[in-house]
Parts: sequence; C-alpha cells; structure tokens
Amino acid sequence: VQLQASGGGLVQTGGSLRLSCAASGPNFSSYGMAWFRQAPGKERELVSAIRRSAERTLYGDPVTGRFTMSRDNAKNTVYLQMNSLKPEDTAVYYCAADPRGYGRTWRSSYEFWGQGTLVTVSS
Repeated sequence: VQLQASGGGLVQTGGSLRLSCAASGPNFSSYGMAWFRQAPGKERELVSAIRRSAERTLYGDPVTGRFTMSRDNAKNTVYLQMNSLKPEDTAVYYCAADPRGYGRTWRSSYEFWGQGTLVTVSS
C-alpha cells in the first residue's frame, strides 16, 4: 500500500488543521492506521492509532482531548483533526499502515509509511 499525507501548513497557536492520508492499493479496510510525528532533534512519537474497523482509537498523552483521528474506508483515507494547536505540536506528521489491522502504539508494527507533511505552529 502507498500512503500520501497532506494538509500540513503554518497555523497560529490555538488554530486548527486537518491532515489527510490517502491510501492506494487493495484491502485498506483491513489495515490499522496511525499518525506519528517527529520534531527536530526528537524521536518519532505516536500521535494516534485506529483499528481497521475504527472500533478503537488511541491517542498520545500530549494530544488527548485536542486531536481526533478518523477513517473513511470507502475513500481509503484517514484523517487527523487537530484543534487548539500549540507550538510544541510543530513537527513532520507521518501516516502509517499496519497490515495486521491492530493499530498499535509502537512504530515497529507499521510496515508502510507516507512521506510526511509539515505542521508549523507559530506562537
């Protein structure tokens, strides 16, 4: 599966953005999906993960209550709605796919990665 992330940009503190990740290839509905992010000089961290049928969604502590992940299996797309953005949310955001469908928290469970989209939050 190939993943294409989009929707990043420059936003002020307190603003909102919605990221999209479009998948090409068969069986998208069987994949667990996730968003990770990586800020300069830091390790890549989990933002959110969702199971194949969206029966469970997980969030990293820094974004809980502000970000919402969703998926539309008919459109082969996952979304990340980001509200109340903070300067510390500045990072490159990557979408990733887990062919086993679980949508787990650790990076090694994801086999396929998109190219990343940059989110910059100004103070």
